[in-house]
Amino acid sequence: MSEQISPLIRRAGSGDAQGVAEAFLAARAEMTYLPHLHTDEETRAWIAGVMLPSSQVWVAELRGRVVGFAALRGDWLDHLYLAPAAQNGGVGSALLGHAKKARPRGLDLYVFQRNTGARRFYERHGFTLVAEGDGSANEENLPDAHYRWRP
Repeated sequence: MSEQISPLIRRAGSGDAQGVAEAFLAARAEMTYLPHLHTDEETRAWIAGVMLPSSQVWVAELRGRVVGFAALRGDWLDHLYLAPAAQNGGVGSALLGHAKKARPRGLDLYVFQRNTGARRFYERHGFTLVAEGDGSANEENLPDAHYRWRP
């Protein structure tokens, strides 16, 4: 379990693309059930050229280093990823709390059904299951779950 340190949460800028990509790639590397669809270089280009410009992204920093991020698009939490070393120390809760404050009317998200840790995390934070899907709507073709939070 990581030590409990309060992260700095701030709005991401274009200069954060590398840190965001590192957290994203490290977190997904731990999700061994995911198919490897893109090279690391393609993922970095997508983060810098698509995700950061088209979403409201907040990063979590510990000791001056980006260790996680949350990306909002409309009322959807499209991404919340933490570097493995930053997990279970309150960083994810801090990012999610920031996302809830940014969307006080509510949030929706998708999570892979096999990501039981993330499912427990969201349920602990007040999200309820709306529906489970067969994966036909996501690029990985893995069964997913739609969760919703309303205040």
